Amino acid sequence: MFVLLFASSGIAQQLSGSNSSFFEIRKYYANEGKLPELIKRFEDHTLSLFEKSGMENIAYFLPVENTDNSLTYILGYPNEKSRDRMWDKFGNDPEWQKAKKESEANGGLVKSVDQTFMKLAKGLNDTPKSQASVIFQLRTYTCFDGKLDNLITRFKDHTQDLFEKQGLRNYPYWITVEKDGSQPKLVYLLADKDQSSFERDFQNFIKDPAWVKARDASEADGKIVEKVAAVFLKTLPFSPMK
Repeated sequence: MFVLLFASSGIAQQLSGSNSSFFEIRKYYANEGKLPELIKRFEDHTLSLFEKSGMENIAYFLPVENTDNSLTYILGYPNEKSRDRMWDKFGNDPEWQKAKKESEANGGLVKSVDQTFMKLAKGLNDTPKSQASVIFQLRTYTCFDGKLDNLITRFKDHTQDLFEKQGLRNYPYWITVEKDGSQPKLVYLLADKDQSSFERDFQNFIKDPAWVKARDASEADGKIVEKVAAVFLKTLPFSPMK
């Protein structure tokens, strides 16, 4: 579980109309054969009951290669303190309890849940709201010690514009504060009109002389990024974010 740093006011551009300042990525691992029922429960009951409890539905995804039988979604909350209160309200709602019981008549739907708590990264959410996309990539950057600020500066001054230059679409950017006090990570969504376009446009970005120059200049005192985790996602039909 992660807790996150100060948020940017750019939420209005990337998440149009959102009043949330605290966010959570939740990844559900479904029990064998139960993913379709889990998706149906979200569509028929859970989303509306989240909203009833004061939460904001941001996005709902399935991995393109769903090898772990999972569903990933993002919720927004007015602030960090409201998060637990809203989940208590949701969990104690008779409508939710009824829907959960009925949906699990033949066995539980969820095996386990991963959580990441977030606030928007300062200075990285001021770009115009992206047009609807077909393919997303959730990208998580682990930096070398003391290099997160360098990474954020590089994204703000160069990377985001160079993504857009190639046709890639910037969605929200977050940073984390690890529970164990280790260095935060950068987490963001990057998108395109389809997967083949994404792969082509990302390769063009990597080869862009302007990117190579910016990367090399930013790494004059050493490498910034230790590793990157990336997974392709597609939105479910009921996802507010497209």
